[in-house]
Amino acid sequence: MSSRVDYVAFGVIIDDIVHPDGTTQVGVLGGGGPQTAFGMRIWSDAVGLAAGIGMDFSAMVRSWLDESHIDGSGLRINDSPTARAWQLFEYDERRTQIWRVPREVFSYQLRRAIDLLPQAYRDAKGFHFGIHPEEPDTEFVSAINQLGAVVSIEPFRPAQKAPTGRELHDLLTGVDIFSTNLLEAVSLVGSGPPEVISDRLVEAGARIVVLRLGAEGAMITDRELMKKIRVPAVPVQVVNPIGAGNAFCGGFLAGWVESHDLVTGGVYGAVAASYLVESNQVPTVNQTVIKQAHLRAKELIPQVAWI
Repeated sequence: MSSRVDYVAFGVIIDDIVHPDGTTQVGVLGGGGPQTAFGMRIWSDAVGLAAGIGMDFSAMVRSWLDESHIDGSGLRINDSPTARAWQLFEYDERRTQIWRVPREVFSYQLRRAIDLLPQAYRDAKGFHFGIHPEEPDTEFVSAINQLGAVVSIEPFRPAQKAPTGRELHDLLTGVDIFSTNLLEAVSLVGSGPPEVISDRLVEAGARIVVLRLGAEGAMITDRELMKKIRVPAVPVQVVNPIGAGNAFCGGFLAGWVESHDLVTGGVYGAVAASYLVESNQVPTVNQTVIKQAHLRAKELIPQVAWI
């Protein structure tokens, strides 16, 4: 495993999932961090995961990290239980999360701070993590910015109330990449066509907006370049879309940092997401997956449209 870490993802939760049709999956590796790390790892051999986990879940996490050749020195294994939650999904992609551990447990395990990161992680090129739309942890965002890396964030749920102009500005301007699905974006800036929603986020201060549109792909807008593209979804058999957005974020970050090209970032994100869509769990990254991912990317690039 490489001693260098170029990209860092955060957070592990044990997900107990209830699908819209009532079927369940219990004890699934989740929390956004593994899915994001998967998206990064397809395109980079130097990826790390930072998370607090309990002894109850350490073996599963370690096994997946080792098999995927993802650095695990950012794991903080302790005597508290791993954060665990019910994830209730609706057909329209709405999600209700119900914690199964006391607040102090998930607050402790999911906390983020620079001093919790190994030195190799602090020298990374890019970081991605989820934020609470009403409590975006601006202190940690500011600290990460001071490291000089590219910072990418995504809301982990829609806002309960529309933010004020100042609140939205503060949420968007502290990062390089703001990634959101349509439901989350509408909760922040109101409804409208994807182009209008993207433009509202840019006007509010976002530099790069990745608006994920599910089966319709994604729209990506760069404020500084004054460019916008539409990236279609990779046509795969849909098994379970859970975690696809996280994987997209990880793939986009790695692609953008390495190329500073919207098409490369968007295609890398879409390809990473496709593997989560066609699986019931976070796949293992191996050479077969990496080789196939490059073929998918090659096929998708000609389908990207400039708007």
